[in-house]
Amino acid sequence: MIDGREAAQRGRVQEHRFEGTLEKQETAMGLFDGVLGGIVGGTMASVVNDILERHGGVQGVVSQFEQNGLGPTVRSWVGTDPNAPISPTDLHRALGPDLLQQLAAKAGMSVPELTQKLAQVLPQAIDHLTPAGSIPKA
Repeated sequence: MIDGREAAQRGRVQEHRFEGTLEKQETAMGLFDGVLGGIVGGTMASVVNDILERHGGVQGVVSQFEQNGLGPTVRSWVGTDPNAPISPTDLHRALGPDLLQQLAAKAGMSVPELTQKLAQVLPQAIDHLTPAGSIPKA
């Protein structure tokens, strides 16, 4: 298992791929580290980072949720209005059972426990990775 600092370092490398510039990388990851690392610790920060990586960044996550009928919900996380809540059931539908099983195993928790935690953490993460109310350019 990795600690929060190592997860943050891995996130910086991965975010660099998504954002394309060092300046954007540090800004986005500074927010990401502060929100997730400080509030939920390294395990959930690592889970969210894995989701972002597997979907090619914030835009990929937004697209995945839109394709699964959750467009208004995920767009509220990107926008400047309050974040709409998401249920563990909707998270399961959007992310799929295979990915959630892999992430749960990696995090050392059950899928229901993971989706319960992600329902709280993922909206905050997307919100803070899109501080201007728009998706960062790749």
